[in-house]
Amino acid sequence: MLPRTPLYTARLCLRPYEPADARAFFALLDADRARFRTSFPDRLQAVRGPADATTALQTFAQDWESGRFYVFGIWLRTTQDYLGDICLMPQARGQAEIGYYLAAAAEGQGFAREALNAIIDFGFGPVGSQKLLIRCFVDNARGQAVAKAAGFQPEAPPKRPHWFRASEATSNIRRFWLARDE
Repeated sequence: MLPRTPLYTARLCLRPYEPADARAFFALLDADRARFRTSFPDRLQAVRGPADATTALQTFAQDWESGRFYVFGIWLRTTQDYLGDICLMPQARGQAEIGYYLAAAAEGQGFAREALNAIIDFGFGPVGSQKLLIRCFVDNARGQAVAKAAGFQPEAPPKRPHWFRASEATSNIRRFWLARDE
C-alpha cells in the first residue's frame, strides 16, 4: 500500500481527500454539473448530494488502500482554495489511466498541466506504471493541449471497415499515451 502523501508543485498541493473535504468536493461538482455531465457521468451519478460526497471520499480512501485507484484533490497552496481533482487508475500490463477536472474558474491558468506533471511522476515513480493513458473527447481542445504539453502522444484512430457504422462512441474519443523513459 502506498502512503497517502501529498504531492507539491510550485503552486499546488495535490493530496488524498480527507473527510472534511466533502463539502468543497460536493460544491465544485454541483456548481459545474452541466460542464462535467459528458466527461464524468459516473462521478456525478455517485455524488448527487452532500451525503454522497462523504461516501465517495470514503470509497476513494478504500480504493487507495487496495491500490485500485489513487484520487487527489487539487488545492492552491497560497489560499487553500479547492480547484479540482486528478486521479490515476492502474490497469493491466503496467498501464494506468489519468483523469482530471478543474472548476471553471480555475481553467486556463496552467493548473491542469502542473497537476498532470505531478501525477506523471507519481505514476511512473511510486505506482510503477510503464505507460500512462489520457482519454479526451475530440472537441476537448484544452484537454488535448494539456496532454500534449506533458509529452503524451496521440494514438492513431482505429481503422474500421467502411460498413461498420456504430463507431460514433469510440470515434468521439482521442487517446493519448506516455511511456516511461527507459
